[in-house]
Amino acid sequence: MYIPSHFQIEDLKDAYDVIKEHSFATLFSQQNGVPIATHLPLILDKENKYLYGHFARPNLQWKDISNQLVLAIFHGPHCYISPSWYETNKAVPTWNYVTVHVYGEVKLIDDEKELMDSLHEMVLKYEAPDSPYKLQDVDADFIAGMNKGIQGFKIRISKIEGKVKLSQNHSIQRQELVIKQLERIQNGDEQKIASLMKENLKK
Repeated sequence: MYIPSHFQIEDLKDAYDVIKEHSFATLFSQQNGVPIATHLPLILDKENKYLYGHFARPNLQWKDISNQLVLAIFHGPHCYISPSWYETNKAVPTWNYVTVHVYGEVKLIDDEKELMDSLHEMVLKYEAPDSPYKLQDVDADFIAGMNKGIQGFKIRISKIEGKVKLSQNHSIQRQELVIKQLERIQNGDEQKIASLMKENLKK
């Protein structure tokens, strides 16, 4: 990924935060020399440096992904930045965004316990804290049947790249103008980018 120095995420913890907060990723691999991608949630095990996930078995991406070096992209908030907000005619449109790229080698999971552990972690992450749903309460035979329809995998993380593009290449005055305009737009991404820009100005 092209990352100018002023946009680079240097603290690994910040990259981990993006992965955890925006865990629905795009996973790229090669199949017969052609890029292929699947959109799916990936769970981070930062202590052991793994990402865990699973494919639906009819999705043939898993068939030859074992031992491949793959790329998982985690998409954070993003939005359009209008040059009209700068109060100058010497500017062009741009896009502010947050993203993390993770590279690693894939291992298919054949161990039933390891697969179930990863599924438990996924349910715990996405279910509300007060949700009555617990995977361990589901009928064991039903779960066993459902598990036949998926292929678990883990990615041994070898490289992480992160980029936070928040108009840092513009003056503080321009950044403040952008924040002011973004805060007027009642969309989630614009509001989040505005908040991140304000935090960045405080550093």
